[in-house]
Amino acid sequence: MNLAISDTSVFKRLRIVLVDTSHPGNIGAVARAMKTMGFSDLQLVNPRFSDALTHPEAIAFASGAQDILSAAKIVDKIEDALLGCHYVAAVSARLREFSPPIMNPRDFADKVVNSNELSAALVFGSERYGLPNEIVLNSNVLINVPANPDYSSLNLAQAVQILVYECRMQSLARENSSEKFGVSDVGFQGELASSEQIEGMYKHLEQALIEIDFLDPGNPKKLMPRLKRLFSRAQLEVEEVNIMRGISKKMMGLKK
Repeated sequence: MNLAISDTSVFKRLRIVLVDTSHPGNIGAVARAMKTMGFSDLQLVNPRFSDALTHPEAIAFASGAQDILSAAKIVDKIEDALLGCHYVAAVSARLREFSPPIMNPRDFADKVVNSNELSAALVFGSERYGLPNEIVLNSNVLINVPANPDYSSLNLAQAVQILVYECRMQSLARENSSEKFGVSDVGFQGELASSEQIEGMYKHLEQALIEIDFLDPGNPKKLMPRLKRLFSRAQLEVEEVNIMRGISKKMMGLKK
């Protein structure tokens, strides 16, 4: 079934981000997985090979999805790969003590497909050591594929395939429902905050908490990871981020 691709379609709003990828063949296989499900936005953060997108192995494993590779971007920092994204999902088989809320692939697809203005990113780590803790902690959710607990290791392209498949299936279900019953968006919806706006809010809040002696920078314990976990459970809007920054600014002026 061919899905109509509008500007608000999940196929336009979902980005695949690969961090520190080691093998060009895996990059090509990811491009193939994306194209089979109708997705095209691919960004690489600091891949091992400078020619990762044109490497012979990448071309071979893409198997007809070279257009995805040609349009892909390579950046040095995760922040650059997430520009314009409102919702960041880290994908990892390894759970963390202070991770953001854990979500399965199907629930993620439901969230992203049914939020028309939500620009999202799926972030996948290196084949050798996964995602750094800092990237996971700064994400909105941690996606864990409910695989066999005795052998939960997934190839990078397999993991991408599972996520984009679920998103496509959710799109099919939504389109069928819309055609049958009609769907309308009701209620107030503010502009969603981007990942860089939220990260700026975290930095401002941390400075304010240090200023009022609530946070000891020499012994911070887990305060900021816990606060990030708290806020990641909400889909923050720009005005809400501005409110938090206004509160932080007021806190920082208390001692003046």
